[in-house]
Amino acid sequence: MKKNFDFNNLFTYDLANNHQGDVKHGLRVIKEIGQVNAAAGVRGAFKFQFRQLDTFIHPEFKQRQDIKHIPRFMGTALSKEDYKELLAAVTANGMYTMCTPFDEESVDVIQELEIKIIKVASCSAADWPLLEKIAAANRPVVASTAGLSMAKIDRLVSFFEIHNVNFALMHCVALYPTPLEKLELNQIRLLRERFPRLPIGFSTHEAPDNYIPVRLAYALGARLFERHVGINTEQYSLNAYSSTPAQVAGWLSACNEAILACGGENRSPATPAELASLRSLMRGVYAVSSIKKGEKITRDQVFFAMPLQEEQLSSGDWVEGLEADVDYAADQPLNLEVANSALPDREIIYRIMLQVKGMLNLACIHIGRESSIEISHHYGLERFREFGAVIIDCINRKYCKKLVILLPRQKHPYHYHEKKEETFQLLCGDLEVELGGRRIKAEPGDTILVKPGEWHKFHTLDGAIFEEVSTTHYNNDSFYEDERIARLPRAARKTVIPNWHAIQGKEKKL
Repeated sequence: MKKNFDFNNLFTYDLANNHQGDVKHGLRVIKEIGQVNAAAGVRGAFKFQFRQLDTFIHPEFKQRQDIKHIPRFMGTALSKEDYKELLAAVTANGMYTMCTPFDEESVDVIQELEIKIIKVASCSAADWPLLEKIAAANRPVVASTAGLSMAKIDRLVSFFEIHNVNFALMHCVALYPTPLEKLELNQIRLLRERFPRLPIGFSTHEAPDNYIPVRLAYALGARLFERHVGINTEQYSLNAYSSTPAQVAGWLSACNEAILACGGENRSPATPAELASLRSLMRGVYAVSSIKKGEKITRDQVFFAMPLQEEQLSSGDWVEGLEADVDYAADQPLNLEVANSALPDREIIYRIMLQVKGMLNLACIHIGRESSIEISHHYGLERFREFGAVIIDCINRKYCKKLVILLPRQKHPYHYHEKKEETFQLLCGDLEVELGGRRIKAEPGDTILVKPGEWHKFHTLDGAIFEEVSTTHYNNDSFYEDERIARLPRAARKTVIPNWHAIQGKEKKL
């Protein structure tokens, strides 16, 4: 199986025509950019642009000086042998080779020279003859999106997905240089939301000394970046949107600062220093009057006050119905050990549903507030996070639709249905279904048919939400392999919540 290229934290340096048709000058740029890249400790790609000028420009226009770009292309042309020398220098300086082809013949040259990554320029992102050739090259692809409508971006994404291309998208604005008010950096967020499984980047043309955009781009979700590069000399002057090695160093440093400031993409536990700072402002739980060991503590038996002492139960950990671990006198702090007593069922259910709501929110799945919710806990609520599922009933007529939510590391045991035929479709997360002894690992969007009488079970590693579409559901139509489950009445392994209102706040009535 082909391993996908990792586009994350890839920095691309576009030489374009800044080699000026001078191999020696191009080698100097590669060497100095390579040194900056190595000093920053980042993954770099050095990019060229290929045009086969014999066919790329119409014969009648090759010598015209009044048409934009043509004199520059003609005056800075390099041979294939020249590019071989430049590509060898890129590899020697620890960077990936990358190239933008502007015609089909250039894709053949990329293949011949074994260039690692192909870049699609914005002007070519709707050039279907070229895109067909690029897709067939079987190389990682980065595609810029400047000037494209969302409909055209959708078509580009669909095209690459259908052709099984390993690719990333780049937000880009084709103004050289790009003024601050034209950067449209929120498009990065929009692309990430629309294509959550794709790496999204930022190809930039703002003034080289402006490091604010790269910081903002990272914060908005860009994970690969591109800049034009070159060197000013007495012979060659650099354009207004290309960076010198010193400016590239500043650009990389700014991005690394943004990476440090933004931190991880998932929420991790707070540091001990932060927790200590917060605890100094928290309230502890104190007894109003005497409480006997083993007694279920009610709200009127406690009060909350500063300071929160060492090994004391905090007001945030308080749940009515916890059991006293020792005898308490009036004004005595309750021990943190109280929090280890068994939680009341209503609190367990409340915490389960908070996690389910979070998963649905993250997946942008909206459920009607009147939807009926069923918590399946085959071995009791206390083992729900190991075995069980949350099932939301949407429709149950001659046809049936449910949403099934599995929390991380949760399993649903072997069972079958005599009457019901069902099809699972994974909406998000990961899901492995064992069906009649066969293991099926589903990807989002996959469907799995379960016929009446077929034994099946399923589990997840990081959590899953899938849709169950079936014939009519009957409450007495689930038969379990484990006799302990089979012997239980349905009410003993199910908790039914009539609607979302029932779990609004800790004052819920279940």
